Amino acid sequence: MLLLLAPLFLRPLGAGGAQTPNATSEGCQIIHPPWEGGIRYRGLTRDQVKAINFLPVDYEIEYVCRGEREVVGPKVRKCLANGSWTDMDTPSRCVRICSKSYLTLENGKVFLTGGDLPALDGARVDFRCDPDFHLVGSSRSICSQGQWSTPKPHCQVNRTPHSERRAVYIGALFPMSGGWPGGQACQPAVEMALEDVNSRRDILPDYELKLIHHDSKCDPGQATKYLYELLYNDPIKIILMPGCSSVSTLVAEAARMWNLIVLSYGSSSPALSNRQRFPTFFRTHPSATLHNPTRVKLFEKWGWKKIATIQQTTEVFTSTLDDLEERVKEAGIEITFRQSFFSDPAVPVKNLKRQDARIIVGLFYETEARKVFCEVYKERLFGKKYVWFLIGWYADNWFKIYDPSINCTVDEMTEAVEGHITTEIVMLNPANTRSISNMTSQEFVEKLTKRLKRHPEETGGFQEAPLAYDAIWALALALNKTSGGGGRSGVRLEDFNYNNQTITDQIYRAMNSSSFEGVSGHVVFDASGSRMAWTLIEQLQGGSYKKIGYYDSTKDDLSWSKTDKWIGGSPPADQTLVIKTFRFLSQKLFISVSVLSSLGIVLAVVCLSFNIYNSHVRYIQNSQPNLNNLTAVGCSLALAAVFPLGLDGYHIGRNQFPFVCQARLWLLGLGFSLGYGSMFTKIWWVHTVFTKKEEKKEWRKTLEPWKLYATVGLLVGMDILTLAIWQIVDPLHRTIETFAKEEPKEDIDVSILPQLEHCSSKKMNTWLGIFYGYKGLLLLLGIFLAYETKSVSTEKINDHRAVGMAIYNVAVLCLITAPVTMILSSQQDAAFAFASLAIVFSSYITLVVLFVPKMRRLITRGEWQSEAQDTMKTGSSTNNNEEEKSRLLEKENRELEKIIAEKEERVSELRHQLQSRQQLRSRRHPPTPPDPSGGLPRGPPEPPDRLSCDGSRVHLLYK
Repeated sequence: MLLLLAPLFLRPLGAGGAQTPNATSEGCQIIHPPWEGGIRYRGLTRDQVKAINFLPVDYEIEYVCRGEREVVGPKVRKCLANGSWTDMDTPSRCVRICSKSYLTLENGKVFLTGGDLPALDGARVDFRCDPDFHLVGSSRSICSQGQWSTPKPHCQVNRTPHSERRAVYIGALFPMSGGWPGGQACQPAVEMALEDVNSRRDILPDYELKLIHHDSKCDPGQATKYLYELLYNDPIKIILMPGCSSVSTLVAEAARMWNLIVLSYGSSSPALSNRQRFPTFFRTHPSATLHNPTRVKLFEKWGWKKIATIQQTTEVFTSTLDDLEERVKEAGIEITFRQSFFSDPAVPVKNLKRQDARIIVGLFYETEARKVFCEVYKERLFGKKYVWFLIGWYADNWFKIYDPSINCTVDEMTEAVEGHITTEIVMLNPANTRSISNMTSQEFVEKLTKRLKRHPEETGGFQEAPLAYDAIWALALALNKTSGGGGRSGVRLEDFNYNNQTITDQIYRAMNSSSFEGVSGHVVFDASGSRMAWTLIEQLQGGSYKKIGYYDSTKDDLSWSKTDKWIGGSPPADQTLVIKTFRFLSQKLFISVSVLSSLGIVLAVVCLSFNIYNSHVRYIQNSQPNLNNLTAVGCSLALAAVFPLGLDGYHIGRNQFPFVCQARLWLLGLGFSLGYGSMFTKIWWVHTVFTKKEEKKEWRKTLEPWKLYATVGLLVGMDILTLAIWQIVDPLHRTIETFAKEEPKEDIDVSILPQLEHCSSKKMNTWLGIFYGYKGLLLLLGIFLAYETKSVSTEKINDHRAVGMAIYNVAVLCLITAPVTMILSSQQDAAFAFASLAIVFSSYITLVVLFVPKMRRLITRGEWQSEAQDTMKTGSSTNNNEEEKSRLLEKENRELEKIIAEKEERVSELRHQLQSRQQLRSRRHPPTPPDPSGGLPRGPPEPPDRLSCDGSRVHLLYK
């Protein structure tokens, strides 16, 4: 609908912004809202209203007013077809109205003149009382500027003369001394309330309330004595009014045996809210648990979901904390850490620090509060990161009072408590409105101050005095309702006795339904008999408490003054804010390696082009160029894998991450299989053929290329099958590795949680074991084959030595890089650098070793002709087989030379033996005398087998 109206809304405003009747096609111009009011545009947001100047036909607007104001004139206008709004002759104004409470009068009638409802400026009301009642106050009031000219009157019943009224007695225990001397101010307040009640003709007209009281000294033992004096001595008391919590517990538990209602003015223990244990107990002093709804409201206001508590081990604080735990649980808030102590808070405070507690509720008495915050200062558990919630009934300068039990200075304590929040029960109505006694709270304070004999600040219970005053009024109104005040039928209060439960039940019901405006605020009791009251919220700012708001738990109304101040400028977080940051790859490193990889791909393309272009050259043909082409393609794929290897969350989204993971795996797997597999095939064939002897001679003559291609295809097929099964059964996906938290470099209340993205699967280690297992065996086998064939020379694969060198480099880099990258997987820069540089260097080395020597030979020697061209140039019919035969002959020649050298060594040995024998024979047979004929001496003839070793004999050794 808004899209259809958009062209109409975006038309320009007429001159001067005036309404033009001829704007039928455009609709109606926007109307300016009245003063102290506004206009509600149905179906439109504020931004949409700001962007338009005209509203369509049949569109309706509604006037609204702020504060105590009402719309006078049409509240709704509709856009007509002629471009005008309905009822434009009657203006719509926001007029201040007077309180509607003046339009009703209990036990009387109100007559409104000079206007209609609601009461506007100039309206007049006249008050008239019913028969048997007379008017107390002015009979006429006029509305002006939202205020009535006179206080509202009331109708009082015509009372019985004072001498004829029957007395109703109240038994009270006022703690004039002891732990809480609240009776010093509360007793005068009660007496003042009795005077005001007894003077009214419309409340208990036939009765007079009287007080019988004792000093309990806030001691249960002393209170027990006076309780039994009140019960067993005449006259009969219709109600009991104790003060301290300990005394009230005793009285309320015993009163049920005498069918007595107990109404306390100074008890705050949450234990007294137990209706099973104290069935007839009421109190105008709210329970200590009334702080808890205020605390929960503040937690919700500032968005805190995690709090911690520390309490002194006493019943009142334990029960208060139990109630708080239930309330925060209902509000979706968690108490993450709960500490308690008896006398020494040192260890609990340290535990709060250790558990990173930020929002802390402290429940302890004033003396223990100084001990707690001395430890807070030592542990630095204060400042802009922390908020403490304390009880508001400490003295304003409690942290400056000298305390020998702590070893902190006033300055240290002042620094530790700065900024904490206190909640305190409002015991005096902050609004200057009149109560049921026709007094304002300020008038009550002035009247009570005159009644006291010393300064209010030196009088115990001065803060609780309004509660004691309203307690009498609550009792009087309940008894008035029970007795049938105002002429209605009811019971006779003088018939009450300790065995008459009927009157007690009626007083209980009347008390339970009490609701009136007192000097302490609105008086109403909850289901447990505790007073529902406002809570004052204060904050310590600059060493003094400042009011920052009120909370009315009966109406769930938080009145905020917006005067709260925070050390860090804003409310702190309820816990250390953890900011998740991803560790991304260094972009400088990624760009650098990407450039190297790109240059490597260019080099691979150049080598591939060179090899294909010169595939007809005999020297290139003798190197199995198709396998070299596969090596170049494999290097290109491996180099291309560098790009997805460096892509992370900095470049891609979460949805694209699995595709990048698969790209890494497939490019690396296929690149390795093609590049290394083709080299492995060459070296394997050379080893298979030329390391054998006689049985492989026929294989050396012919080499069938399809066997080589089949071997490469088998390796690639194994990779494809493995990767496909991996991808289908357990695909790679994005996983997050989380590291230990880190402190930020800036002074901010956050904690950095580093995270790193990985490609992983459920059984990643199993798949890597399979993949690395057979790849590692292939690398080791390649190293072995390269070593075994280092001395082999064959024309069929003339570059197998270069292949062996490339295998060495690839295998060493892979075997080192694989485990190193697994160890450094948590260091993204180091892992990427090792893996990517290993890929780049192994690819570069492979390409340079395999292709550069070929380029150099063809360029330097000019061997560019093919095999046929080489045959025509030499004029001979020699071919590769003849060259192979020539090499075989050379090898046989070397073997013959080796045999000759062995024979010559044998000849030398025989000559040495011959000389040794001749010398031995000469010693045995002396030389014969010379022949007389002058010839040589004769010796024995040589045997036929001992011939001289001449050249012919030596020659026979070589045969």
